[in-house]
Amino acid sequence: MSDDPLQRCQELLGYSFRDPALLEIALTHSSSRTDQRPSNERLEFLGDAILGMAVSEYLFNAYPDEQEGEMTKIKSHVVSQSALVKICRRIGLRDFMLVGKGLSVKRPLPPSLLANLFEAVIAAIYLDGGLAAANKFILDHLKDEIEICRRNQHEQNFKSLLQQFSQQRLSLTPGYRVLREEGPDHVKTFHVISVINGKEFGSGWGRSKKEAEQRAAEETLNILHAQLEAGTLIPPPRPPEPPPPPNEPPPD
Repeated sequence: MSDDPLQRCQELLGYSFRDPALLEIALTHSSSRTDQRPSNERLEFLGDAILGMAVSEYLFNAYPDEQEGEMTKIKSHVVSQSALVKICRRIGLRDFMLVGKGLSVKRPLPPSLLANLFEAVIAAIYLDGGLAAANKFILDHLKDEIEICRRNQHEQNFKSLLQQFSQQRLSLTPGYRVLREEGPDHVKTFHVISVINGKEFGSGWGRSKKEAEQRAAEETLNILHAQLEAGTLIPPPRPPEPPPPPNEPPPD
């Protein structure tokens, strides 16, 4: 790896600038700006807009059946400060940021500064290489997060959907039971089954109990919907009415 900081940064970014001065501006916090070197504040503004557009366009094209509300939730997560900070730390951008004396290189920076740094780099790539280059950079670092967020979002719905279905159709609340655990602690998998009114339904495997419960809930929903369509979904019998109180003896 090169000894030149800007060159090393480009290697970590996976993008070679035709005009490295743009990258230098993107890395410059306002506390370190000079008359010769402006800060990255204007680039942050532009990068924020490019990031939002790139993620929105990807969601729109990649998931034609996804509803607007679901896409909005995914986008809000993947462009959030916490998500951008995580990417910054993974790349190692913090080590290249130019800050003033009030912000020590050895001290942790506020998360907002790291998120802004990532957005500024996006804008610098856009100005240097165009929209296609900026989109590629964004998706190279965010696509996996988009996929994970979308999958988790749908998985989180299965348990609530099953509970809603079961309570409305059967007046019962589903539960879950662990059938088996396999593997060492750091790679353990769980086999969970859903139980409604003492009867076992769908089961599922997962890397956590929560994930396995979601798989079990999804399978149970498929079973119950199939029964509903076939006309075989039978609500449990109502509990027997309590016996009437014994007749009181006539008063003396």
